[in-house]
Amino acid sequence: MSEKILEIKDERLSFFTPAGEVKALNGVSFSMNQGDVLGIVGESGSGKSVTAYSIMGLTAYPGRLVGGTVWFNGHQIDKMTEKEFRKIRPMTSLNPVYTIGNQIVEVILLHTKKTKQEAWARARELLELVGINEPDRRLKQYPHELSGGMRQRVMIAMALANHPDLLIADEPTTALDVTIQHQILKQMRSLQEEYGTSIIFITHDLGVVAELCDRVVVLYGGLVMEEAEINDLFENPLHPYTMG
Repeated sequence: MSEKILEIKDERLSFFTPAGEVKALNGVSFSMNQGDVLGIVGESGSGKSVTAYSIMGLTAYPGRLVGGTVWFNGHQIDKMTEKEFRKIRPMTSLNPVYTIGNQIVEVILLHTKKTKQEAWARARELLELVGINEPDRRLKQYPHELSGGMRQRVMIAMALANHPDLLIADEPTTALDVTIQHQILKQMRSLQEEYGTSIIFITHDLGVVAELCDRVVVLYGGLVMEEAEINDLFENPLHPYTMG
């Protein structure tokens, strides 16, 4: 029997603004076993990204969990300190004052026992993996010297660097050409098959979901409208948004 890696129970999350309370999640519940590949789909504002942020503990003020619980690998997310989070969560953005190479290597050194030389070799391998040309040159460059698409690929490389237990991918292939998109999806599936990595894939694109995911959660208005195995969802969608 697979070990449960993530469990969200009746999650209710609001943003408190000068204009009042904005209810982003209104009772979201779902769970994942180790090795699951779960797609989360829904229109803009449905709560997809907020759900992802809450798993990583990134819904700081004015966002607040007002009900329910989020558990990851036996840890109750809303009870964890920032210091505890740093042990399981890599950096979430590119720092403009450090080179690409230094930032990828830092992630690898912090979370593995690799030597600095091994970490640089892994960084180069990762850039090649996500389709960045001249990887040795790119490792020495700063974020502002790369195009938006390249920076996006660097972030994907950083996320894949240490074979994570849970990979949360929020629209990771947006603005990438079809060839690179296919390579990244293939790498994610390879990661899942080789290391048993669980993946949450957030997207508007049901075609991408069909290629990668085993199960799908459809969010609408901060609620789970339906949850189904991938084949069942395509053969018999229940919610009007999914049908559309």
